[in-house]
Parts: sequence; C-alpha cells; structure tokens
Amino acid sequence: MAALLGTAPDSWGVWHPADPLQTPWQRFLDEVIRAGYTRIELGPFGYLPTDVPTLRDELGRRGLTLAGATFGGALHHAEALPGIEEQVCRVGDVVDGLGGGYLILLPPGYRDHTGVVTGPKDLDGDAWQHYVESSNRLGRLAAERFAGRLKVVFHPHADSHVETAIQVERYLADTDPAYVNLCLDTGHYAYRGGDPLDLMRRHHDRIPYLHIKTVDAAIRQKVQAEDLSFSEAVRLGICVVPPAGVIDFVAFKRMLDEVGFDGYAIVEHDLYPCAFDAPLPIATRTRTYLSKIGLG
Repeated sequence: MAALLGTAPDSWGVWHPADPLQTPWQRFLDEVIRAGYTRIELGPFGYLPTDVPTLRDELGRRGLTLAGATFGGALHHAEALPGIEEQVCRVGDVVDGLGGGYLILLPPGYRDHTGVVTGPKDLDGDAWQHYVESSNRLGRLAAERFAGRLKVVFHPHADSHVETAIQVERYLADTDPAYVNLCLDTGHYAYRGGDPLDLMRRHHDRIPYLHIKTVDAAIRQKVQAEDLSFSEAVRLGICVVPPAGVIDFVAFKRMLDEVGFDGYAIVEHDLYPCAFDAPLPIATRTRTYLSKIGLG
C-alpha cells in the first residue's frame, strides 16, 4: 500500500476564488506537472473552471486527476447550514463528475484574515452541538446524494474551534464515523503543538486523507508568544520545505506503512501572498524529498 500523492492550489499561494495576487490557474496546472505531481485538489471553488467538461479537458491533456475539493462555513450557526449544504451539492457535483472521492470540510475561524478575533476560541453547549450535528448532517448528505462515492473529511485548522489535540479528540469522539472522518493536516496540527504521528497511529481508521506540510519551530514559538494569527504566521514563512521543520517525515512514512495507509496525501505549502515565481521551486523540492523517502 502507498499514499496517493498530490498537491493543491494552496501550494501556489491560492486562498481565494479570484485575486490578482494569485497565480493564474493555467500557470498553476502547468507548473503542477513540472513539479512532478499527477493529482490535485480543486482549491477555492471558482479558482479552477467549475464546468466539468472544461476542467476535464484541462486536467486530461496534462495527465492530472482530481482527489477532492474544499467547502465549509459556520458549522456552529444553524442558519448557516443551508448554505453549506448547497456547497456540498455544487462542489460535490464537480468532484464527482471528475472522479474525485473527497469533500474536505473547512471549519470557521475565530479570527479574520487581518488577525482580529471575531468570536470565542472554544465552543460549548448549543454551539458545539450545532457544530457536531452539522458535520454529521453534511456527511450524510454527501453520502446520500452521491451514492457513497464522495466522503466528507473534516480539516482541523489553525485559528479555528478545532485546532488543538484536545479539540480534535473531542471532535472525533462526538461525530459519527459513518458520515464524517478526518483530513489530518500535519502542519496545522503541529502548529498548535499536536503530534501528527501519534494522532495518525491512534486514529488511522478515521483518517483516510492527509494534507502534508510542516512548520518552522522558531516561527511557531514567536506566533505563540505574540498570539499572532495564522495569516501573519504564513507571511513570516511558517511553512518550510521538509526535512526542515518540526515533523520527522521519515518516521511518519514508516508509521503510515505500519498502519497500511493507502489514501490521499496532498501537499500544501501556505504562501499567500507570494510572487508568481516562488511556488514552483518549493513544490519541486518538496516532491523530490517525499519521493526520496518513498512517500507517494
């Protein structure tokens, strides 16, 4: 068994559907294959073409396939759920039409992109119950609408209500594994002090999908000391190319082999904003390293 390695628009500095600071989508696709990848995620919905025949042609002539796509919203607010359900249908139609298998559920943040705290860092009572019930409901919707072809995986995220090891354990304990499991982003989990190897070893049955990244120890310490936002951390260069960073990917690969992991491992390297020439060398070095250690 082996991980199905890929990359995502995030590694090219793409955080928004449209932004002049971001790499044009045609250049992104061309550079993905130059870096040595054959699988991608969709990225923010609307960045790549959302017309299935058009995107199928663009991917096909480059030898690329689609793993999945992200969606999300304010899971703890009941009034937000219809809009998130609509995303499951709209985004899921594209993913399913292109043979992908996963919808990655991104949680709401308690900070905005400027670093301003907009809500509590922890959810309790009704808010947490809405969060869990919404997750289960979205997973059930995807399973039913797409006849089991698409699965929802929740992505713990920096500056969100599920970012620490304790919060991740709580989420796994309270959600229904029949409908929602985990996308383990190694970098985001390590960003708040979690050990991705430990989590994967204990919960590999709930983790069919990985985001591969790592973070710099010194910048992480600065972020914690000064209570900086994740956006600020990215601008400081929190993401680094392995084997630099806090994660031992040789040990991580060994552990993946031990548990028989054969899901997706999508490389991400947060860069927004960045010069257009910056992503390709980083993506290439990362792909070369991961190939060297046999990951993917």
